[in-house]
Amino acid sequence: MGTLVDDSGALLANRLRLERDMRGWSLADLAERAGVSKATISKIERQEVSPTAVILVRLAGAFDLTLAGLLLRAEGGGERLTRAADQPVWRDPETGYRRRQVFSRPDHPVETVEVELPPGQRVTLPASSYAHIRQVVWVRAGDLVIHEGGDRHELAAGDCLGFGPPGEVTIANETAHPCTYVVVLARS
Repeated sequence: MGTLVDDSGALLANRLRLERDMRGWSLADLAERAGVSKATISKIERQEVSPTAVILVRLAGAFDLTLAGLLLRAEGGGERLTRAADQPVWRDPETGYRRRQVFSRPDHPVETVEVELPPGQRVTLPASSYAHIRQVVWVRAGDLVIHEGGDRHELAAGDCLGFGPPGEVTIANETAHPCTYVVVLARS
């Protein structure tokens, strides 16, 4: 199984720079659109730091891409058949959140991602990350809490939640055991 950031951090750094250059954006332009500091973006592009999930989602959203779309562009993949051994894995250096891209193609409206969230960890994603997608979360093992707007959803293994209108979302594992869930999203 490939690990995008661990094995190919240069690919992601180069892709971010390429996406920015294709749009004619300066670091300041991207920083303003993504809500991420210029210094952080510069360090990511120079491979001095590994971006967190939240930062990658914000950067992808600024480019009008999903996180999967940005990672797929970085890897240069896009076959219809994705073998398990070829599914890229990305790990958030801050939380240990592990994300495996099961399926994604630029010409297909559906993406499938498997996530493992370590015990006691949480990830908060901005509303902008949900602006152009519809999403379903299906818990495969463990327990997961999703804060969506003012709602708190407690999901156990087998439970599935379809997200509502775009809003800030916090995904939390409040237990002492890992939680594995599948995200299926469609671009709107």
